[in-house]
Amino acid sequence: MYAAAGGLLIFAGFPPRPLWFLAPVGIALLTCVLTNFGRGGLRLRAGFGYGYLAGLGFLVPLLPWIGVFVGAVPWLALAAVESLFIGLFGLLAVLVSRLPWAPLWIAATWTLTEWLRSSVPFGGFPWGRLAFGQSEGWLLPLAAIGGAPLLSFAVALTGTGLAAVAVRIGAKQWNRGFVGAVAAAVVPVIVALLVAPFLATMDSGDKTITVAAIQGSVPRLGLDFNAQRKQVLDNHVAETLKLADAIDAGQADRPDVVIWPENASDIDPLRNADAAADITRASEAVGAPILVGTVLVNSDQTTTNSVIVWDGENGPQERHDKKIIQPFGEYLPYRSFFRNFSSYADRAGNFVPGNGNGVVHAAAIPIGVATCYEVAFDRAFEESVRNGAQLLAVPTNNATFGDTEMTYQQLAMSRVRAVEHGRAVVVAATSGVSAIIGPDGTVHSQTDLFLPEVLVADVPLSTSTTLATRVGPAPEVVLSVLAVGAVGIALLGRRRQN
Repeated sequence: MYAAAGGLLIFAGFPPRPLWFLAPVGIALLTCVLTNFGRGGLRLRAGFGYGYLAGLGFLVPLLPWIGVFVGAVPWLALAAVESLFIGLFGLLAVLVSRLPWAPLWIAATWTLTEWLRSSVPFGGFPWGRLAFGQSEGWLLPLAAIGGAPLLSFAVALTGTGLAAVAVRIGAKQWNRGFVGAVAAAVVPVIVALLVAPFLATMDSGDKTITVAAIQGSVPRLGLDFNAQRKQVLDNHVAETLKLADAIDAGQADRPDVVIWPENASDIDPLRNADAAADITRASEAVGAPILVGTVLVNSDQTTTNSVIVWDGENGPQERHDKKIIQPFGEYLPYRSFFRNFSSYADRAGNFVPGNGNGVVHAAAIPIGVATCYEVAFDRAFEESVRNGAQLLAVPTNNATFGDTEMTYQQLAMSRVRAVEHGRAVVVAATSGVSAIIGPDGTVHSQTDLFLPEVLVADVPLSTSTTLATRVGPAPEVVLSVLAVGAVGIALLGRRRQN
């Protein structure tokens, strides 16, 4: 029961609830369970079981958006599979819990298992990383130092430290172990608070531009929303033309760049002259290039989920083809096998991943693009910024997930990425939530769900890079290696005892 409660506390710390502090409390409660409240003696399989229960307590309520229009089976199956990694954390935590400085090693094993969960199978599923629940928390500035992996580790270390403090207070142990436990709990917070003032300097940037995000909304919810593909395109054209009218009336600033969401034009404008004409008309009216989220049909009948820079009468320019595509959504691995479990299996797309460096140029501005699912992966924006992106864009389509918490969870990821790379982020969503995010992670404006809206804002461009961008995956590698080393030492110790 306590293990599942720990998982529920971690879930409660995720957006849209501003209760980020509950995540380390949940980790603390789970750690207490795994260490038998300081008494030790748990079997490894018990550690796995408790970890698995915590995983279910966390992921089952976090992921119901998976099954909004396809039923409970995919949702519960995904939660059950992903909970295996948290079960592995429980096993490893029991194993290293008797080592000196146990809170450190237990937190490192969380990093190791979080990396595994973000990597396998089928490219991994990073949703629900501890970092993504901290978009409003005190620890967020740490993302600028070591990215999402360091931020997740800090949450875990704070939690394991709190657990050690609670155990020692209960046992009235006021020794060096108590001091170490307090340090584990508070040092991450202290470091984050020291880093926080430097985030304010990111807002100025090297130059300021005006950007617009268009949310055209969709004619209906569900998997068939794009059955009315022309209506979705018309909605985004109409909102862009309204913006052009407001500009002409002096009610809005003319943007340098306009960003449409993923799937704004599921009609391939490279093959359909009417769609191309509509997009051209919108771009010319607003007087700026548009980043158009579209679906392109390849010669072999596969498709790419693409963002094309469309510059008025000059037409299509550079494009980003989504590189990290979603299994069981945009493509179906082992299709002949999985179609036996759900009638929705054959509704999965036939998309293929693109290549490129994740940067497109619009109005001579290098813009990093991570389309929807890509924003959950560290490597997407890391590659973009290393290749010169001065502004980041997240075109996304959340219409297939209804009014669930999914869009707020994804918005939180975009806020973490802003801090991680010191870049403003523009989120353009078909049905919401669209947002303008500053380089310090602050949301300057955002839309409501399922309402056509336009956001126009001045945002900074930046050519400087954060430490997190420069070191890339190094913090995660180091922490994972430390975890493997601790596990190895613990295994040797158990062997000697036997």
